[in-house]
Formats: sequence, structure tokens, C-alpha cells
Amino acid sequence: MKKLFLICLLASSAIVCANIETYKFDDPRKEADYQVLVHELRCLVCQNQNLADSNAELAQDLRRKTYEMVEKGLSKDEVVEYMVARYGDFVLYKPPLQTNTLALWGGPFIIFIIAVLVLIRMIRRRPTNSDHLLSEEQRQRAEQLLKQQTEEK
Repeated sequence: MKKLFLICLLASSAIVCANIETYKFDDPRKEADYQVLVHELRCLVCQNQNLADSNAELAQDLRRKTYEMVEKGLSKDEVVEYMVARYGDFVLYKPPLQTNTLALWGGPFIIFIIAVLVLIRMIRRRPTNSDHLLSEEQRQRAEQLLKQQTEEK
């Protein structure tokens, strides 16, 4: 039993120690810049996570590169420019409004407007009076069936 406990303890400690990155900064401003950058830049593998949250190898490499650039004294804008030049606007969570990103910015609004127009058109086409749903013959037949059903009970 003690051996099993020791094996479990050793296995869990290996998991806990796995892949924890710590970077030492000589200036608190640089550390703050680094934190802002890794939260603003998108992981290109995960696509829905920022660099800080992703465990992908590329995200680790990008965090390391960001750390190196911040330590060299580059500003946040310079780091972002480097990343965009290398990986494109997709690396940004908030891409700039440009001709190649117009669909990204305007797409949700266009889809919403189209959906509203389709909904309005469907509502206008729907008959407003329920009398038009059944012909007179169909209505009489339905009444007869209902009377037969109530008489059987």
C-alpha cells in the first residue's frame, strides 16, 4: 500500500511540474508589458485562446519570443508589429479595420440585418386571420369529427 501511494505521489508531482514557464524581469514595467501582450495576442494553433492561456508549442515559442523582445526594450507596439508582420492580423484579438478585414467587422451586422429582413418578410406573408386556414368544407368535417368523438365518450 505504501509503494502504491509513493508511486501515485511521484506521478502527480511530475504532472504538477510539467511545463510551468517563469520569466524573470528586471523592471516591473516590462513585466506588465509582457502580461498585456500575451493576453492580447492570439494563439495561432488554438485560435480561441490567447498566448497566456494556451499550452500549444507555438504559443510557448511566441511567449518566449515576446519575453525576449520585451527584455531587449522593445515597446508593446513594436512587438505587435513584429508579430503581425510575421503571422498576419489573425494573431491579434482585435484586428484593425482595413479593407481585408471589412467582412470580419461588418459580417455580423450584415447577417443580423438579413435575418431581421427575412423575419419581417415571413411575418408579413403569414395569414393574419385564422379563417383562411381551412375551407368551409374542411371546417364542417372537423366539427363533425369532434361531435362524433364527444358523443362516443
